[in-house]
Amino acid sequence: MLKRKIQDTIVQYFNSNSNKILIIDGARQIGKSFIIRHEGISRFKNYIEINFWEDHLKDRLFAEARTTNDFYFRLSTIAGEKMGTKADTLVFLDEIQSYPHLLTLLKFLKQEDRFTYIASGSQLGITLKQTDSVPMGSIDIVHMFPLDFEEFLWANGMGEFAISVMREKFSSLESLDESMHRKMMDFFHKYLLVGGLPDAVNTYLAQKNIVMVRKVQTDIHDLYAVDAAQYDQKRSLIIRRIYEMIPSYMENKKKRIVLKQIEDKKGKRSSDYVDEFDYLIHSGIALDVKAISNPVFPLIESSGKNLLKLYLNDVGILTDILYKNNISAVVDDQKSVNLGSVYETVVASELKAHGHNLFYYDNKQKGEVDFLTDDYSSLSVIPIEVKSGKDYTIHSALNKFVKNDDYSVLKAYVLSNVKDISVKGKIIYAPIYNVMFL
Repeated sequence: MLKRKIQDTIVQYFNSNSNKILIIDGARQIGKSFIIRHEGISRFKNYIEINFWEDHLKDRLFAEARTTNDFYFRLSTIAGEKMGTKADTLVFLDEIQSYPHLLTLLKFLKQEDRFTYIASGSQLGITLKQTDSVPMGSIDIVHMFPLDFEEFLWANGMGEFAISVMREKFSSLESLDESMHRKMMDFFHKYLLVGGLPDAVNTYLAQKNIVMVRKVQTDIHDLYAVDAAQYDQKRSLIIRRIYEMIPSYMENKKKRIVLKQIEDKKGKRSSDYVDEFDYLIHSGIALDVKAISNPVFPLIESSGKNLLKLYLNDVGILTDILYKNNISAVVDDQKSVNLGSVYETVVASELKAHGHNLFYYDNKQKGEVDFLTDDYSSLSVIPIEVKSGKDYTIHSALNKFVKNDDYSVLKAYVLSNVKDISVKGKIIYAPIYNVMFL
């Protein structure tokens, strides 16, 4: 079984007697249901799971459950013998976004506190925006993502002690030796190919067959596109077009969304596609990176520009689209292949999984910097530049950025294939795999 960081959050919730109901939010096929099911079955005598997406498509048993009594009655028709006490009964409400009215009902279920509840949602952000009465004081929403690089290392047998040693070395700016660096780069290249979708990782671990891994990734990529069509039939074609265009945007120099390309119409504004962008972002299948021209802490106060970048939520899906079964494009460091968009996708997904909001620096005169994050310990901004080639020391925009006294930069990172960690002024050069420690 794949070990996931969110397990600790789920276990703590089960042990806490919280006054809120925990909801795990995230894209489909990232392992939400599996990990909740695993922890629930192991801790509760009575485990009840309701998949509201399946119910919505078939029996619609809970479609009219508007009161707690209605809910208990309908629950009893499928799991009456398991309805024990709060201490021994877990009710897992899977894909709760399928019935938005049940989000409102959670408040009253929690007040009555007959059972222990946990929920999951795959388009929760969209549903919450469309729900009139959201019981925010009664729910605790935690976002889940595909396996990050550290979880991928766990899956491949690397122990937590080894990772903790590497974390300490990075913290003290100490490089790994040549053999360990090669090993970590090998794992990193495999992560670029396999990504973090649990089905893809399990297929890789079991079969070591890139063709089978790619089939899993293609199927999930297609599933995401089908979900978009079911969400809003009027806008589905546009949503799907934007989603399928993300890899091509990543190959452009600027990597940002080109609005006129979406419908091949001039004069379009980002406001014309708010619903489409919201779907892609809030469903968890795309990561948004907002432009900042005045990069001062906290960054959220300066994110007023409409120049948006979108990254796929999983690097394995991206390399499937770009390279299919040709793994040499990634593992053999071919000069003809630019892995810039692939490396940036990893960094975006890592930062997002670690709780960072994503921004990038955009200035017509001074250029762009790939990522900006808030450093709450020093109340400053940290710029991050990502390089996939050997020219990792060439970054004029970053140089200007760190020298600007108005930005009060204390440190910056350049992540690349370099082996040795080094420092030049405020800039720290580090191997790309150290992104897991940011």
